[in-house]
Amino acid sequence: MARDHRESAAGPSQRQLRAGEVIRHAIAEILSRGDVHDPVLQGHVITVPEVRMTADLRLATIYVMPLGGRDEKAVLAALDRNKRYLRGEIARRVDMKFAPDIRFRLDERFREVDRIDELLRSPQVKRDLGGASDDE
Repeated sequence: MARDHRESAAGPSQRQLRAGEVIRHAIAEILSRGDVHDPVLQGHVITVPEVRMTADLRLATIYVMPLGGRDEKAVLAALDRNKRYLRGEIARRVDMKFAPDIRFRLDERFREVDRIDELLRSPQVKRDLGGASDDE
């Protein structure tokens, strides 16, 4: 019991990572093939960069990002509307004892990259970087 606690504190187990990756591939294929008959989802290309599983593999948090960051809220709402269908499709495609409950979240990493790029292009940073090359 103590060993399981230690592993979860250190990060996801190999089992969680493997299950998350299998589900990520399944959901990405479902979305890319247009299997979900929803006009919002059919009008967007959706990236699925990560799926995080709970330790008991009963809940999958699926991180998504519409291409270009367009209509994020509408896409999340459409995914939530079709959650039951998507869970059934995952259950059919993935060989697991139980089909996990699924929830969708926006992947914020793209925004963080943009924020860092903006900081690096700021006049203060350019001045500091430019000042170092002037001394040489």
